Amino acid sequence: MSANDPAAIATHIAGSEECWAPRLARQERLRQLEALLARHPLPEDAINLEIERAALLAALTRRDDAKLAFITILRKAPTHFNALNQFGALLTDMGAIDAACRVYAEAILHHPENPAGHVNLANLLLRANEHEKARRHYEAALRIDPDHATAHQGMGAVLSDLGERAAARAHFQKGFRGHAIAALPYRGDKAPLQLLQLLSSGGGNIPTALFLDDTRYQTTVVIADHLDPSAALPPHRLIFNAIGDADLCDEALRAACRLVAQNKAPVINDPRAVMKTGRIDNATRLRTIEGVRTARTIAIPRSVLTSPDGASLLSARGLSFPLLLRSPGYHTGRNFILVQHASDLAGAAAGLPGEELLAIEYLDARADDGRARKFRVMLIGGRLYPLHLAISKDWKVHYFTSDMATEPEHRREEADFLENMPAVLGEKAMTALAAIRDVLGLDYAGVDFGLDAEGNLLLFEANATMVIAKPPDGAHWAYRHKAVNQALDAVAAMIAARARDGGEQFRSQA
Repeated sequence: MSANDPAAIATHIAGSEECWAPRLARQERLRQLEALLARHPLPEDAINLEIERAALLAALTRRDDAKLAFITILRKAPTHFNALNQFGALLTDMGAIDAACRVYAEAILHHPENPAGHVNLANLLLRANEHEKARRHYEAALRIDPDHATAHQGMGAVLSDLGERAAARAHFQKGFRGHAIAALPYRGDKAPLQLLQLLSSGGGNIPTALFLDDTRYQTTVVIADHLDPSAALPPHRLIFNAIGDADLCDEALRAACRLVAQNKAPVINDPRAVMKTGRIDNATRLRTIEGVRTARTIAIPRSVLTSPDGASLLSARGLSFPLLLRSPGYHTGRNFILVQHASDLAGAAAGLPGEELLAIEYLDARADDGRARKFRVMLIGGRLYPLHLAISKDWKVHYFTSDMATEPEHRREEADFLENMPAVLGEKAMTALAAIRDVLGLDYAGVDFGLDAEGNLLLFEANATMVIAKPPDGAHWAYRHKAVNQALDAVAAMIAARARDGGEQFRSQA
């Protein structure tokens, strides 16, 4: 069935059953395996049948049963590679990352020449920003198998994060050639809603794990910047463009634009709109909104900034000290520094990755108490959702490095913001946020900002790469859960509505 054949898709949707055939097949296979394993004596390949059973339990979302089954297997065969490997995957799925790392390390210890163990451990190390450790394991996998596609993909991600983007591209080309389309596991019990998720190979993507439910959506990932234009796309009712960083992902966004232009499915976060959200573009176009102050931002070669004339050249462009320097394409405060004095400029620029840096006007977001405040508001389906307020002694405010955990008064202030955003921000800032939403034209985005003494919005960032992260459990953070869940529910509702629209569209075209 072609992804662009409305009649075929409409027939597929109309024929969906509550009892989905692949799940029924898994359940039947599970019954067969359990009957075989109940025999005496056991079949010769019993260990492999037990592993298959445990994997089926995981696929049927019986994760606790699957975990117990793998533990039982590994007590009998503690060095079995397939059991260790699949148990590691289950633990990763369950969020037990430290335990998964230990299991993969055990697999490597007993099977050092199997590249899969190295790659799986490296993937988790990369998620934890342990770049050098991850790099060593990807390199080990590539020594064993120089053509290992996933190892090349991971090595590309490591090098991209380290700023070695030319070397990263070479690995991405090897890793995604013929592998730019991949189906994620689906664990639902009825026919899924089929969705294409567009990604960039080099990062800058929206984290979607919390709202793309794998018991509802059958997601196919497409690495847009390495997709063969002649490749057939799988059936889908909706496209979620998760490529979010306009400064980092120009090639991927251009490829995504070509893809959606040739496709009839509804699109969340049109890549043409995302392309306009680079830091320089935002600083220029959003400063015209009443009540918004944006930071003058210029891109400038690092070699210019490290030269003796660097400070005077910035002054000629309207920037004074203190100012901020940033390597484009990084988030969560990485490669982003405050330069207090002109005499510090050359050394600061020399320590940042990339041939071109962003020089950014410093917007002082400190209040009367000397603490900097950064608000985050999500823009979802045309509505505004307060997500968090971070308060810090440092100018670089991120929630995970702020003073929120140790300061009850700060948490009370955040709770006020989450409960009554208009009263806390004021009419001027609320009107400005609505105008920013309208200018961005994105279905999913976020705005990070402070407030000045006059109630103006000090814009730090406005784009699609904003993360909605769940707070830890426990009474300490209980006040945050309602706001976070409302934002996540809004994303889920928007996706479901667009998917329904897609089904209706295909039916009307059939």
